[in-house]
Amino acid sequence: MVKIRLTRMGAKKKPFYRIVVADSRSPRDGKFIEVIGNYDPLQNPAVVTLDEEKALQWLQNGAQPTDAVRTILSKQGVLEKLSTAKTSKG
Repeated sequence: MVKIRLTRMGAKKKPFYRIVVADSRSPRDGKFIEVIGNYDPLQNPAVVTLDEEKALQWLQNGAQPTDAVRTILSKQGVLEKLSTAKTSKG
């Protein structure tokens, strides 16, 4: 299964994360298919840069977000756009 999840980057005690599309069997910081954004929790408020078009495309193709990424996507409004796109299609 393809998942949208966080990959940890940065130094010790100073993490930032990439939002990546990866096979669920690959390790957390291992091989991935595509980078679709970044997440920096150390900024106040946390900084998220996200390519919404790529995220919507992967979600429509069946990629499953992890719990943390689902929270980020909902705060960015991507899940709302996905639900409106699904209702307008059918």
